Amino acid sequence: MGRGRLRPRLLDLFSCAGGAAMGYARAGFVVDGVDIADRPNYPFPRHRGDALERLAALILSGDIERYALVHASPPCQDKCALTVGTNRSQGWGGTHEDLVAPTRDLLDKTGLAYVIEQPNGRAEIRKDLTLCGEMFGLRVIRHRNFELGGWTVEQPAHVPHRGRVRGYRHGRFYDGPYVAAYGNGGGKPSIQELQAAMGITWTDVREELTEAIPPAYTEWIGHAFIASNMRGVAA
Repeated sequence: MGRGRLRPRLLDLFSCAGGAAMGYARAGFVVDGVDIADRPNYPFPRHRGDALERLAALILSGDIERYALVHASPPCQDKCALTVGTNRSQGWGGTHEDLVAPTRDLLDKTGLAYVIEQPNGRAEIRKDLTLCGEMFGLRVIRHRNFELGGWTVEQPAHVPHRGRVRGYRHGRFYDGPYVAAYGNGGGKPSIQELQAAMGITWTDVREELTEAIPPAYTEWIGHAFIASNMRGVAA
């Protein structure tokens, strides 16, 4: 960061353990997180509470104007690939609330640029950007889709996968260059393998690791946003 230049500020909604936040911080942002759950491993200042209530309060008070960009990863269980596929076909799971639409409605009211992140599935977002671990040399696939509000960036080329995700499929073990960053058992990676594969070192909680996105994704997004929208701000 150049001397005397202010770092842009980012609001990280539904922040979980901070996979997205760390990437933005590495790109040059000052990050504030919001999550309804207690997240002691979150590596930046955070507000514990309902993300949409917090966003509405920031809009009402005018404090939202402190931010250059808002990132939101609303709960996706209603339409993620696992829920609409295996779980639903087997009659497993319960009813999940879809928070994507109300999140977008509030983000539009901020007047700020924003990013909404969702996994592959049927979540109703524009897939303005899709990123994959192989694009960054990671040992996870973890496709993630991003809707960009108020700004755009060119989609990078998808890099062909080099093989299978390691683990058991229907009782048979398959080896491969990638680890499965979800669930337990079935040849799933150790905590240490997950940390190395995702590029996440500040939490050793499996649930947090399996829910996170690799920081490399949002570091790329953060650099792209600053380069195209914040001339004179060095990351």
